Amino acid sequence: MTMQRRCSYRWVIVLMALVLGMAQTLWAEPGSLHGNVRQAPIGKGGVIPVQMPYEAPPKGQDLPAESVPQNTKPLTANEVERAEALLPLLEGTQEFWAMGEFVHLGEPSVPVLVKGLTMAGPRIRYNVIETISMLKAASAVPALVAAAKEPNEIPRVREHALRVAVRLDAAKAVDAIEVMAKDQNSSIRKAAAFEARYVREKTVVPVLIGMIADEERFVALSAVQSLWILTRHETEFHDWETSTNQDRQEWTIEWLEWWNGQKDSFKMSDPRQPARAH
Repeated sequence: MTMQRRCSYRWVIVLMALVLGMAQTLWAEPGSLHGNVRQAPIGKGGVIPVQMPYEAPPKGQDLPAESVPQNTKPLTANEVERAEALLPLLEGTQEFWAMGEFVHLGEPSVPVLVKGLTMAGPRIRYNVIETISMLKAASAVPALVAAAKEPNEIPRVREHALRVAVRLDAAKAVDAIEVMAKDQNSSIRKAAAFEARYVREKTVVPVLIGMIADEERFVALSAVQSLWILTRHETEFHDWETSTNQDRQEWTIEWLEWWNGQKDSFKMSDPRQPARAH
């Protein structure tokens, strides 16, 4: 019995200690809890912790994409030297840092930057084009057009050069589209047919009409879709998906007849207006 009583006393002591610890937490002084937990009164001097409603942080103002304005002043001799040293770094582990440095130097760095379009590494040439796009440097469009027309350039670089040139100054990209539309590589021809839909110049219409009879059906499909977008001309229904080259040659004649009767008075429609279904 004595041993049983001792064990009972021990359990009583343990329970009392637990109760006292809980009471100490409940009766803590205001401000002793952290975060969103606050204390509510439960009587004279007693408090219990409660969770307060979450308060969202205040909304900040929308900041521009570029927190630091681009440089617009002509580069100094030291800055030109620095820009030339950055060109080889456009390929490798520091390429993104080098691109950011060119963006910091601004459009005045374009004369140095476009030198990278003739450097040996295709990765450098591609990143030069991407940097020009980031700079929104319309002054680089002639160099981009030359790169897009270069037959010895890899297709990925040529297509990217055309895409950026069209976005920066579409009117100056017509020459590249005319050349690429006759390229031996079908992916180059398709890029020309696709990007032409963003060039709101009448001169691209006959180029696209000439691509309808392309031996590759996906090139012809891109060309006719661009024609629909640019001209809003509703042609007769044709099954373009299963068409043959002979079919597309006949449909080319239809487009030529329509264009010859419209080209003198034709005006490009507003691109913001939805196109009619064909």
